[in-house]
Amino acid sequence: MTMEKHGIAFIGGGNMARSLIGGLVARGHAPAALRVAEPVAALREALAADFGVSSFEAAPQAAEGAGTWLLAVKPQVMKAVCESLAPLAQAQRPLVVSIAAGVTAGQIEAWLGGGQAVVRSMPNTPALLGAGATGLFANARVDADGRAAAEALMGAAGLTAWIGDEALMDAVTAVSGSGPAYVFLLAEAMQAAGEAQGLAPDTARTLVLQTILGAARMLSETGEPAATLRQRVTSPGGTTQAAIESFEGNHFRRIVHEAITAATERGRQLSAG
Repeated sequence: MTMEKHGIAFIGGGNMARSLIGGLVARGHAPAALRVAEPVAALREALAADFGVSSFEAAPQAAEGAGTWLLAVKPQVMKAVCESLAPLAQAQRPLVVSIAAGVTAGQIEAWLGGGQAVVRSMPNTPALLGAGATGLFANARVDADGRAAAEALMGAAGLTAWIGDEALMDAVTAVSGSGPAYVFLLAEAMQAAGEAQGLAPDTARTLVLQTILGAARMLSETGEPAATLRQRVTSPGGTTQAAIESFEGNHFRRIVHEAITAATERGRQLSAG
């Protein structure tokens, strides 16, 4: 079963669905093979106008005949949406991909009536720019073709990584799902500190944003470990060493560790209901 042959139904037409649809179309996926269910008329009409996809008000209308379903609704309504799709799921046996945080593959399979191939995914907000990082977990019913289809679908918004143990999806959420907020917090703090040293707000913002962008590119494009790049910038007795020693003296690594742990634990609590 391929996405091109059977089509994809997006159940929910919010920002993440829009980014994936845009990514697929940009990669040459036929708009005619994409269907969207979205109850908000303005969102539904905008998707149809911008990408040429078929749009529907009700989920079963979009899902009928589609080989892959992308569930992009809020976690609190996921059960009701799945139950409305259960008869169709039993008849069609689609590949089901969910992007709902805290909702397990087992819950989705049960709400769809059982016996379903389900991939649980955790994208992050840079996916809206095609620069996302998405963790993927497949239940035992997902075959090799299903895994390839899910990877191609979520890969339209950035990089993907498979997780073998669903329990680790909480760690994925803590590291990459919530991770952009950590970088934004660092940017806030760096800009405020620069301003405190006398830089104009616009100047501090420009320098901080380009520094973070440049550092991220170095990490991504050089292939060097973060520790190696850090050591190269840190000249003995220099300004960078003074800053790094301050970070380490204030237990920067422990702060990050505790933050990731707190996010992971909260993810487990949400998954447990």
